[in-house]
Amino acid sequence: MGNAWNRGRVWELSRTLLGNRYEVRIQIKQLPRQQGERRASPCLWAAATREEVKPKTLPPAPAVPTVPAVPAPTCGGLREGGGGRRPALTLRAARDQGWGHLFSLCSLLPPTDLRPLDILSEVIPPSGSGPSGGLRMIQAQGARGFQLSAVYSPRLLSFPASRIFLHCDLFPEEFSIIVTLKVLNLPPKKNEYIFTVVEEASDTLLVGLRYSPRKLHFLFLSRERSGSWQTRVTFQDVPLTDNQWHTLVLAVSESSFSLTADCSVPTDVIVDTPFPMSLTMKGSRFFIGSRRRKKGTFTGLLRQLVLLPGSDATSRMCPSRNAQLTVLSIPSVLQDLAGMPEDEVLRFPYEADMKVTLGPRPQCTRREPARFWFDASRRGLYLCVGTEWVSMIEAKVKLDYVEEHQSLATPSETMGIEVFTIPHVGLLAAAANRQASSTIYKWVDGKFVSYQNLPTHQAQAWKYFTIGKKVFLVVANFEPKEKGRQELSVIYKWSPRKLKFVAYQRIVTHSARDWEAFEIGGESFLAVANHREGDNHNIDSVIYKWNPRSGLFETNQTVATSGAYDWEFFTVGPYSFLVVANTFNGTSTKVLSHTYVWLLGSFRLFQSFLTFGAADWEVFHIGERLFLAVANSHSYDSDAGAQTNSYAVNSVIYELNVTAQMFVKFQDIPTYSALDWEFFSVGEDYFLVVANSFDGESFSVNSIIYRWQGYEGFVAVHHLPTFGCRDWEAFNTTTGSYLMYSSAKEPLSRVLRLKIS
Repeated sequence: MGNAWNRGRVWELSRTLLGNRYEVRIQIKQLPRQQGERRASPCLWAAATREEVKPKTLPPAPAVPTVPAVPAPTCGGLREGGGGRRPALTLRAARDQGWGHLFSLCSLLPPTDLRPLDILSEVIPPSGSGPSGGLRMIQAQGARGFQLSAVYSPRLLSFPASRIFLHCDLFPEEFSIIVTLKVLNLPPKKNEYIFTVVEEASDTLLVGLRYSPRKLHFLFLSRERSGSWQTRVTFQDVPLTDNQWHTLVLAVSESSFSLTADCSVPTDVIVDTPFPMSLTMKGSRFFIGSRRRKKGTFTGLLRQLVLLPGSDATSRMCPSRNAQLTVLSIPSVLQDLAGMPEDEVLRFPYEADMKVTLGPRPQCTRREPARFWFDASRRGLYLCVGTEWVSMIEAKVKLDYVEEHQSLATPSETMGIEVFTIPHVGLLAAAANRQASSTIYKWVDGKFVSYQNLPTHQAQAWKYFTIGKKVFLVVANFEPKEKGRQELSVIYKWSPRKLKFVAYQRIVTHSARDWEAFEIGGESFLAVANHREGDNHNIDSVIYKWNPRSGLFETNQTVATSGAYDWEFFTVGPYSFLVVANTFNGTSTKVLSHTYVWLLGSFRLFQSFLTFGAADWEVFHIGERLFLAVANSHSYDSDAGAQTNSYAVNSVIYELNVTAQMFVKFQDIPTYSALDWEFFSVGEDYFLVVANSFDGESFSVNSIIYRWQGYEGFVAVHHLPTFGCRDWEAFNTTTGSYLMYSSAKEPLSRVLRLKIS
């Protein structure tokens, strides 16, 4: 027959046909294996010979009835619909030729003709048989999979091996196992089984596949070489536990084991003990997601589990447009991606893997597809698409009025507030207090309560930022600890063990007013606004860069500033910008504030603005439009003398003109020694609130909320009584939306609640 895929052993069967002169010998052979040839189970390949021999003296042969036609048996014992039915070579003797028996042998077709055997489908109950108690169908990241829920009854997700190996009880020598799964994070040293084949009588594991963090293990029993000991083939650094779909192809041939993950470059492992040629499946049972016991059960999602005899399945599956979900054979119920099939409602508990986040606006990234955010303040549901939140359902809400929610007594006057959220800890607010310590507050039961005190020296501002998983808080100290000593601002690091901030790094500053943290190209930076050194306001402010090797911030660039009060970072497309608020040059508050653009590793001057004691910049977007608002605090020139009502000065909103590649004036707004702007939104409305601090006679000045009116610009809608107002912060919780302001003239800050209808 000219085929030599299976060689090495010889089984002989001879039968003498009575009453005739022919003897038929049928040999099922394994001939010597040639280099480069693939092998297969002895159940799969056969050779038949017929030869003429000398007549023998035999008694008269009885009449031989005609043998009826019999369908060819299944090659390799694999039933149709699983491994597929292979054509068989059928030898039948006619009466006149004296062939009195029927012989059926597997033909010698190439191994690639074998069909995949869908193991996962074997544990799915037939249609109409009622619901499955062991499977739960979940749709995650656009694909369906089964969550195995039969933890306490692993036998529910098992079936006898004889259901697959009908006519031959030997496991194929050469085969591929294809698995598509989604794995959650595993604790160290934990293993979970994807499938096993267990000998029922002795509870011996014959074949198995399991994984641990970053490892995949293939187990098999070779009594010929290892006795009763199992052989384990381990693939290192297999990134499965990332909560993403992955498709694995494990190809086995003798001592060679090859693993291909998501159609990438295969990993090959050679072991001393080859996979056995005659591993019997008699009296064994397949278990899906377990080893016949509760321990080590599979907790992720399983979408595809296929056995392909006699072939490496990689060439049939790769390359693929979606390598993580490439399909050879999956249960039909998992094929439809859009919605839940009507005929499967009662058979499988079903759910979609949708994550709904509550609370403040979370980050939207491409790593979290199908993530939802419910904003209680807007009463809206939003879907993360790419990097933007898209409104799915949103109530038409509007801001009715503002009411006092909490009067927060502080140890001393508060120059600034930073509100932030630490994951798994909660909402916190850091107050920059004028005296020798500042307080961090935590939001508990709808109110801020004291949480931690930190030593500071006339603190002006706090800035919260993260680097990877590290959480930091940096304070701008305006005065030194002792007269005649150098001022030091301090970076504090959050300790997950102590649940407190601890001092991490001290940096020399000069009457620091503000810190700004930002990231460019994956690198982290801090910019300090140095206000003055002694009586000299024309000094350098410094931009620091994080050194991952030393774990410290180091000087990266200095920028000449004049009484710097505030830094603000923003991006426009691929470009990064920093804008500084210059307040005083030693003789006048009428000075230029500057915007810098990041080019070739440093910030370079981009545009200058005429400002009057600039104390703050606020950057915000409305649709596709980008705005910059400056808070002008004081119009003063020593050469001209103090101007009448010099604290009543316009603050300015600028808009980016993309065509002109510069910011142009959009709107003037009358303010009274404005020290801060804060932008926020309610429903589809956008607002700006200004911190008016002094009108030239009194610190009791109304701060004002302005609403965006499109063509009209920002229009005043709410007047809020404040006293020496220094800073505004807007934040959201699950119970509503709030504004908080600090007073630089009394030890009292206030939390205001936005009443929305």
